[in-house]
Amino acid sequence: MRIHKEGYRIIFNCFLAISIIIIIFYLTVGASNVSYIATTAGALLFIIVVFFFRVPKRELDEEIKDNIFAPADGTVVAVKEVYEKEYLKSECIQVSIFMSVLNVHVNWFPFDGEVEYYKYHPGNYLVAMHPKSSEKNERTSIVVNNGGQKVLLRQIAGLLARRIVCYAKEGSVVKYGDQIGFIKFGSRVDLFLPLSSRVQVTKGQRVKGCKTIIAKL
Repeated sequence: MRIHKEGYRIIFNCFLAISIIIIIFYLTVGASNVSYIATTAGALLFIIVVFFFRVPKRELDEEIKDNIFAPADGTVVAVKEVYEKEYLKSECIQVSIFMSVLNVHVNWFPFDGEVEYYKYHPGNYLVAMHPKSSEKNERTSIVVNNGGQKVLLRQIAGLLARRIVCYAKEGSVVKYGDQIGFIKFGSRVDLFLPLSSRVQVTKGQRVKGCKTIIAKL
Protein backbone atom coordinates (compact mmCIF):
# COMPACT_ATOMS: atom_id res chain seq x y z
CA MET A 1 0.00 0.00 0.00
CA ARG A 2 1.19 3.50 -0.80
CA ILE A 3 0.01 7.09 -0.36
CA HIS A 4 -1.79 8.80 -3.23
CA LYS A 5 -0.05 11.85 -4.68
CA GLU A 6 -3.20 13.93 -4.13
CA GLY A 7 -2.63 13.58 -0.40
CA TYR A 8 0.97 14.78 -0.17
CA ARG A 9 0.21 18.46 0.44
CA ILE A 10 -2.73 17.82 2.76
CA ILE A 11 -0.70 15.33 4.82
CA PHE A 12 2.21 17.76 5.09
CA ASN A 13 -0.05 20.66 6.10
CA CYS A 14 -1.84 18.44 8.63
CA PHE A 15 1.49 17.34 10.16
CA LEU A 16 2.67 20.96 10.34
CA ALA A 17 -0.55 22.22 11.95
CA ILE A 18 -0.68 19.40 14.50
CA SER A 19 2.99 19.87 15.38
CA ILE A 20 2.51 23.60 15.98
CA ILE A 21 -0.54 23.01 18.18
CA ILE A 22 1.28 20.39 20.26
CA ILE A 23 4.32 22.65 20.68
CA ILE A 24 2.04 25.47 21.86
CA PHE A 25 0.50 23.13 24.46
CA TYR A 26 3.92 22.16 25.80
CA LEU A 27 5.10 25.78 25.89
CA THR A 28 1.99 27.02 27.69
CA VAL A 29 1.05 24.20 30.09
CA GLY A 30 4.22 22.12 30.10
CA ALA A 31 4.46 18.34 30.14
CA SER A 32 1.04 17.86 31.68
CA ASN A 33 -1.84 15.45 31.10
CA VAL A 34 -3.42 18.05 28.81
CA SER A 35 -0.31 18.07 26.62
CA TYR A 36 -0.20 14.26 26.53
CA ILE A 37 -3.87 14.11 25.50
CA ALA A 38 -3.29 16.74 22.79
CA THR A 39 -0.31 14.76 21.49
CA THR A 40 -2.31 11.52 21.39
CA ALA A 41 -5.28 13.20 19.68
CA GLY A 42 -3.00 14.87 17.14
CA ALA A 43 -1.27 11.59 16.35
CA LEU A 44 -4.60 9.81 15.84
CA LEU A 45 -5.85 12.59 13.56
CA PHE A 46 -2.66 12.43 11.51
CA ILE A 47 -2.96 8.64 11.14
CA ILE A 48 -6.58 9.01 9.99
CA VAL A 49 -5.61 11.58 7.34
CA VAL A 50 -2.76 9.39 6.07
CA PHE A 51 -5.10 6.35 6.07
CA PHE A 52 -7.63 8.25 3.96
CA PHE A 53 -5.13 8.75 1.12
CA ARG A 54 -4.04 5.11 0.96
CA VAL A 55 -3.78 3.36 -2.40
CA PRO A 56 -4.10 -0.42 -2.04
CA LYS A 57 -2.47 -2.79 -4.47
CA ARG A 58 -5.19 -4.54 -6.46
CA GLU A 59 -4.62 -7.66 -8.52
CA LEU A 60 -6.58 -7.24 -11.75
CA ASP A 61 -8.87 -9.98 -13.04
CA GLU A 62 -7.60 -11.59 -16.24
CA GLU A 63 -11.14 -12.49 -17.37
CA ILE A 64 -12.24 -8.96 -18.22
CA LYS A 65 -14.15 -9.55 -21.46
CA ASP A 66 -17.66 -8.04 -21.23
CA ASN A 67 -17.24 -7.38 -17.48
CA ILE A 68 -17.81 -3.99 -15.89
CA PHE A 69 -15.89 -3.87 -12.63
CA ALA A 70 -16.53 -1.58 -9.67
CA PRO A 71 -14.87 1.82 -10.20
CA ALA A 72 -14.65 2.42 -6.44
CA ASP A 73 -14.84 0.82 -3.02
CA GLY A 74 -18.10 1.37 -1.18
CA THR A 75 -21.73 0.36 -0.85
CA VAL A 76 -24.27 0.09 -3.65
CA VAL A 77 -27.02 2.60 -2.81
CA ALA A 78 -29.04 2.47 -6.04
CA VAL A 79 -29.77 0.05 -8.90
CA LYS A 80 -32.50 1.42 -11.15
CA GLU A 81 -33.55 2.29 -14.69
CA VAL A 82 -33.23 5.99 -15.54
CA TYR A 83 -33.05 8.27 -18.55
CA GLU A 84 -29.50 9.64 -18.91
CA LYS A 85 -30.00 13.07 -20.43
CA GLU A 86 -26.54 14.62 -20.37
CA TYR A 87 -24.81 12.65 -23.12
CA LEU A 88 -26.12 9.14 -23.77
CA LYS A 89 -29.71 10.43 -24.06
CA SER A 90 -31.19 6.99 -23.59
CA GLU A 91 -32.66 4.71 -20.96
CA CYS A 92 -29.91 3.18 -18.84
CA ILE A 93 -29.33 1.13 -15.73
CA GLN A 94 -27.88 3.35 -13.02
CA VAL A 95 -25.69 1.75 -10.37
CA SER A 96 -24.53 4.13 -7.62
CA ILE A 97 -21.69 3.41 -5.20
CA PHE A 98 -21.39 5.46 -2.01
CA MET A 99 -17.93 5.90 -0.48
CA SER A 100 -17.79 6.65 3.23
CA VAL A 101 -14.82 8.43 4.80
CA LEU A 102 -13.45 4.99 5.72
CA ASN A 103 -13.35 3.68 2.14
CA VAL A 104 -10.46 3.92 -0.30
CA HIS A 105 -11.14 7.02 -2.41
CA VAL A 106 -9.25 6.19 -5.57
CA ASN A 107 -11.51 5.74 -8.61
CA TRP A 108 -10.62 3.31 -11.40
CA PHE A 109 -11.79 2.77 -14.97
CA PRO A 110 -14.08 -0.28 -14.86
CA PHE A 111 -13.31 -1.59 -18.37
CA ASP A 112 -11.18 -0.98 -21.47
CA GLY A 113 -12.09 1.64 -24.04
CA GLU A 114 -11.65 5.17 -25.31
CA VAL A 115 -12.74 8.29 -23.44
CA GLU A 116 -15.33 9.73 -25.80
CA TYR A 117 -16.62 12.50 -23.54
CA TYR A 118 -15.49 14.35 -20.43
CA LYS A 119 -17.01 17.33 -18.64
CA TYR A 120 -16.62 18.95 -15.23
CA HIS A 121 -19.76 20.44 -13.65
CA PRO A 122 -19.58 22.89 -10.74
CA GLY A 123 -22.48 22.50 -8.34
CA ASN A 124 -23.85 22.12 -4.84
CA TYR A 125 -22.80 19.82 -2.00
CA LEU A 126 -25.90 17.84 -1.09
CA VAL A 127 -25.47 14.62 0.87
CA ALA A 128 -24.09 12.15 -1.69
CA MET A 129 -26.94 9.67 -1.19
CA HIS A 130 -29.53 12.36 -2.02
CA PRO A 131 -31.40 11.39 -5.25
CA LYS A 132 -30.64 14.78 -6.83
CA SER A 133 -26.91 14.79 -6.02
CA SER A 134 -26.17 13.16 -9.40
CA GLU A 135 -27.62 16.23 -11.14
CA LYS A 136 -27.11 19.05 -8.62
CA ASN A 137 -23.72 18.45 -6.98
CA GLU A 138 -20.24 19.21 -8.21
CA ARG A 139 -19.38 16.31 -10.49
CA THR A 140 -17.50 15.01 -13.50
CA SER A 141 -18.98 12.95 -16.34
CA ILE A 142 -16.87 10.52 -18.36
CA VAL A 143 -18.07 8.32 -21.21
CA VAL A 144 -15.97 5.29 -22.15
CA ASN A 145 -16.63 3.65 -25.52
CA ASN A 146 -15.56 0.09 -26.26
CA GLY A 147 -16.61 -1.01 -29.73
CA GLY A 148 -19.90 0.88 -29.53
CA GLN A 149 -20.66 -0.17 -25.95
CA LYS A 150 -20.81 3.10 -24.01
CA VAL A 151 -20.77 3.53 -20.24
CA LEU A 152 -21.04 6.87 -18.49
CA LEU A 153 -19.26 7.28 -15.16
CA ARG A 154 -19.95 10.18 -12.85
CA GLN A 155 -17.81 11.26 -9.90
CA ILE A 156 -20.00 13.18 -7.46
CA ALA A 157 -18.90 15.40 -4.59
CA GLY A 158 -20.85 15.13 -1.34
CA LEU A 159 -21.43 17.06 1.85
CA LEU A 160 -17.82 16.66 2.99
CA ALA A 161 -16.13 15.90 -0.34
CA ARG A 162 -15.44 19.23 -2.01
CA ARG A 163 -12.56 18.38 -4.25
CA ILE A 164 -12.84 16.03 -7.22
CA VAL A 165 -9.68 15.11 -9.10
CA CYS A 166 -10.16 13.56 -12.54
CA TYR A 167 -7.42 12.45 -14.97
CA ALA A 168 -9.70 11.54 -17.89
CA LYS A 169 -9.03 13.21 -21.23
CA GLU A 170 -11.17 12.97 -24.34
CA GLY A 171 -9.61 10.75 -26.99
CA SER A 172 -7.35 8.87 -24.58
CA VAL A 173 -7.32 5.07 -24.55
CA VAL A 174 -7.83 3.63 -21.08
CA LYS A 175 -7.50 0.19 -19.56
CA TYR A 176 -9.46 -1.50 -16.84
CA GLY A 177 -7.69 -0.66 -13.59
CA ASP A 178 -6.26 2.70 -14.75
CA GLN A 179 -6.99 5.52 -12.34
CA ILE A 180 -9.86 7.87 -13.15
CA GLY A 181 -8.97 10.13 -10.26
CA PHE A 182 -9.67 10.75 -6.60
CA ILE A 183 -12.51 12.23 -4.54
CA LYS A 184 -11.34 13.79 -1.29
CA PHE A 185 -13.24 12.97 1.91
CA GLY A 186 -16.17 10.79 0.91
CA SER A 187 -18.68 10.79 -1.93
CA ARG A 188 -20.21 8.72 -4.71
CA VAL A 189 -19.64 7.25 -8.17
CA ASP A 190 -22.51 6.54 -10.58
CA LEU A 191 -22.41 4.13 -13.51
CA PHE A 192 -24.91 4.42 -16.39
CA LEU A 193 -24.99 1.10 -18.23
CA PRO A 194 -26.80 -0.11 -21.37
CA LEU A 195 -30.23 -1.61 -20.64
CA SER A 196 -29.01 -4.92 -22.02
CA SER A 197 -26.42 -5.19 -19.23
CA ARG A 198 -26.79 -8.03 -16.75
CA VAL A 199 -26.32 -6.41 -13.36
CA GLN A 200 -24.47 -8.59 -10.84
CA VAL A 201 -24.92 -6.50 -7.67
CA THR A 202 -27.84 -5.49 -5.46
CA LYS A 203 -28.67 -2.46 -3.34
CA GLY A 204 -26.86 -2.57 -0.02
CA GLN A 205 -24.02 -4.75 -1.29
CA ARG A 206 -20.44 -3.75 -0.46
CA VAL A 207 -18.16 -3.66 -3.50
CA LYS A 208 -14.43 -3.47 -4.07
CA GLY A 209 -12.85 -1.39 -6.83
CA CYS A 210 -11.32 -3.40 -9.70
CA LYS A 211 -12.49 -6.66 -8.06
CA THR A 212 -16.30 -6.78 -7.83
CA ILE A 213 -18.12 -7.31 -11.13
CA ILE A 214 -20.92 -4.74 -11.36
CA ALA A 215 -22.41 -5.95 -14.64
CA LYS A 216 -21.82 -8.02 -17.74
CA LEU A 217 -22.40 -6.38 -21.12
